[in-house]
Amino acid sequence: MSHYPPTVVVIHPKERRSKCTVEPLRPRTDFLFWRFPQFDRKRLDGYVRLGFDGPLLSRDDPECGLLVLDATWRFAETMEVQFADIPVRSLPAWKTAYPRVSKIFENPEQGLATVEAVYAAYQILGRDTAGLLDEYHWADEFLRLNSGVPK
Repeated sequence: MSHYPPTVVVIHPKERRSKCTVEPLRPRTDFLFWRFPQFDRKRLDGYVRLGFDGPLLSRDDPECGLLVLDATWRFAETMEVQFADIPVRSLPAWKTAYPRVSKIFENPEQGLATVEAVYAAYQILGRDTAGLLDEYHWADEFLRLNSGVPK
């Protein structure tokens, strides 16, 4: 049993479950899934939100809960406004293996698939990563691309 709060994943209603990389994690007891815009603000005390433009997530954040927003980049930006009071932590330069092609929006260079971001965060925090990538189609490539990233 873990000693830290469950990871909360807030999913935008337009996110397709068939493309959602964290969907296989739903049965796990160490994850909570909320559908945006419905969420329980009181349950987010002691959480940090994975995002850009914040201090790097580090081993100094070991007991924090993780809040992860799951949506396309366009919708994630609008979701962030609702969680602006949750401290942001960035991830170091991990590389995505998720094949993205957008003709309309530019994907952030450091953008990761949601399950990749959760895996990277767990690595940084020293949490158990067992099973996180089990059903992720690009897991082997993601791990290969990031084999030299300090953990």
